[in-house]
Amino acid sequence: MKIRPLHDRVIVKRLEEKEKTKGGIIIPDSAKETPAEGKVIAVGPGKKEDGKTEPLAVKVNDTIIFSKYAGTEIKVDGEDLLIMREEDILGVLEK
Repeated sequence: MKIRPLHDRVIVKRLEEKEKTKGGIIIPDSAKETPAEGKVIAVGPGKKEDGKTEPLAVKVNDTIIFSKYAGTEIKVDGEDLLIMREEDILGVLEK
């Protein structure tokens, strides 16, 4: 199944939190926080303003940071994804 976001929506796959700290301490699942980083899987066409469509600032494969409680969790083909508005994205990580 495929999903296509509408308007200014973005579909994001959360990045997995690291299992170990830099010092080598293994973090148990119960102590891990929900990651606020993700990879953009799909983007909508953009937000309509004054009859024109404004394209989104993010694109597919961007690694982003978003607020902890942003978006709505969805499950597509057994994979946990988030669907959120572009305004919920705080920034794009660049290499």
